Amino acid sequence: MDEEFEEEGPELTILEHLDELRRRMIAIAISMVIATAVGLVIAPRIFQLLISLAGQDFSPIFIEMTEMFVTYFKVSVFIGAGIAMPIIVWHIVRFVAPGLTRKERRLLLSMLPLVTVFFVAGILFGYFITLPFSVKYLLFQFPDAVGLNIRPEIRIENYISFVTTVLFWMGISFQTPLIVFMLVQLGVVSRQRLQSFRKFAILVAFVVSAIVTPTPDPLNQSLVAIPLIVLYELGIQLSRFARSGDYSGGHKH
Repeated sequence: MDEEFEEEGPELTILEHLDELRRRMIAIAISMVIATAVGLVIAPRIFQLLISLAGQDFSPIFIEMTEMFVTYFKVSVFIGAGIAMPIIVWHIVRFVAPGLTRKERRLLLSMLPLVTVFFVAGILFGYFITLPFSVKYLLFQFPDAVGLNIRPEIRIENYISFVTTVLFWMGISFQTPLIVFMLVQLGVVSRQRLQSFRKFAILVAFVVSAIVTPTPDPLNQSLVAIPLIVLYELGIQLSRFARSGDYSGGHKH
């Protein structure tokens, strides 16, 4: 356990908070620059992995002079954000820590490694399960289903934007069990109340799936909605191990 993180410390003035924020932002920016530099090196391999989702017959195009350059850089930044995410989350937690109680800080610190693990799990699920069906449906299956013999010529910027958006939100969605556990642990909501919200959770899961996977195919939407429902239920089951209580007292902000 980080002793500095555990210490209550003196209250900070507004100027000291702003200076602390500035230092944290600089540290995050430096980590992003370094991680993005790594992303620039491995981006070609990531491009190949993302494009392979559509199959061997798919070959994206670019129609503007700077389109390929900008898309390549965006992918490098996306990779960099993934690499630097533990550092980014760490600095965010350290910044908000003075406004939390000691128990809340301990909880956040203990959950940090799992944030990265669940985010990566969400990306892997999106890559291997969600996207292969969604991409092939939109590019090939839907035109064939409506009797249109039209060859897809998709801009690389449009394709990469679509797949990275889905991967990002799948990573975020996989944080559901951690969020549920923390809410119960902090006493914000009880496990019994979460169980009573199951019907609403199912509805929300399908709404989110319709946004993340913009296809009318129920199978594709179910590939996102069902895991979200399972993750919500996993959060409820994990909350059995939570020691709920009111941690709201003693805040410094």
